[in-house]
Amino acid sequence: MLSASRFDTFSSPLLANSCQKLRLDSTLEDLQLWDCQVESHYLGKEIAEKFNQNPLLPGVIMTEAGKFIGMISRHRFLENLSRPYGVDLFLPRPLKFLYRFAHSQELIFPSKKLIVEAAHQSLHRPPELLYEPIVVEVAPQVQRLLGLHELLIAQSQIHQLATQLLEQTRQKLETANEQLKRQVSIDGLTGIANRRRFDEYLEIEWRRLGRENLVLSLILCDVDFFKSYNDTYGHQAGDMCLRSCASLLSNSVHRPADLVARYGGEEFAIILPNTDSAGGVYVAEAIRAGLHSLKLPHIRSECGFVSLSYGVACMIPSHDTEPADLIALADQALYEAKAKGRNCVVLKTQF
Repeated sequence: MLSASRFDTFSSPLLANSCQKLRLDSTLEDLQLWDCQVESHYLGKEIAEKFNQNPLLPGVIMTEAGKFIGMISRHRFLENLSRPYGVDLFLPRPLKFLYRFAHSQELIFPSKKLIVEAAHQSLHRPPELLYEPIVVEVAPQVQRLLGLHELLIAQSQIHQLATQLLEQTRQKLETANEQLKRQVSIDGLTGIANRRRFDEYLEIEWRRLGRENLVLSLILCDVDFFKSYNDTYGHQAGDMCLRSCASLLSNSVHRPADLVARYGGEEFAIILPNTDSAGGVYVAEAIRAGLHSLKLPHIRSECGFVSLSYGVACMIPSHDTEPADLIALADQALYEAKAKGRNCVVLKTQF
């Protein structure tokens, strides 16, 4: 007999699936399946009545002595009834008689079949079989039906879930890449750009300003008597000193294009695109004044406080020069600042 759980108490699989939470690896057993087995001696009119009672019923599974022998879809059943004399020919006869004319090659899947795989195979059937329901074997000699519409709804939900997960994964990867990029570009001690980022950015700005024929300024500066500072106050205090200097340098430049970097050891660098010699000296002097106002104690320094020496270099990039030339010029200016007694600014230009 037809199962009362499906035919007498109707519950739409479509509504059930809309509330179902599917996973990427969900299988057919996670879906609501039609329990619609009927013995082959049932008359066609009894099956027609059940189709009328259940508009979404996709078909019936035909059995003999409880064993599966085939499936007749709603589509093929109604198609045969609509033929000339179909009602008179099929309604009063057993379902097995109709099966000779209305049966098709059944697509049978185990209930453990992945929904996405089942949908893929179902859509690759011949066109005349495309809308046939799928037979799902939930246990030996126990079959259920699944309409293609419900299967595609489930596949759509899984596709939407996969899209959401891919987007979440993409966002996580972007965040991780940004964090990784930041880690490889940031000095771990001071939190400002490291030497790698300095070299990279200087090359970029060198090419850009060379095309635009604009000036590029570079400040190299380092902590005066830093070895004596470490010997006197200890390396932890030395690290704090470098952090304080880095913070001051960062707060002394305000344009997004300017870059403050730790050049190496106690030495810092500031890239100032489109900044002339007067602008470069102004920034260096502002930093010098700001550090002086902090009055960080350094008893081994000639001025009694932590100070920096500054070498400012200005060039217009060209095909005949390269970033290393600007660095060499700034380094030469810094050397002269040290020679002049430290805690001062020396400018070198090449135009």
